[in-house]
Amino acid sequence: MESTSERLLTPGEVAALFRVDPKTVTRWAAAGRISSIRTPGGHRRFRESEVHALLRGEEPVAEHAR
Repeated sequence: MESTSERLLTPGEVAALFRVDPKTVTRWAAAGRISSIRTPGGHRRFRESEVHALLRGEEPVAEHAR
């Protein structure tokens, strides 16, 4: 079952964690380095668990793979 309670982070929040510019985070998403979700308004959001895994230097695990 897919978790619906996972917190989604904005590009600005992700950028603050990595200490980079928010546009860098957007470029990472466009290049496939980090997956993103689009809101109905077209804004990018990032799964908190994936962001923290990247901060720890781990490869993100595909959501449906186990």
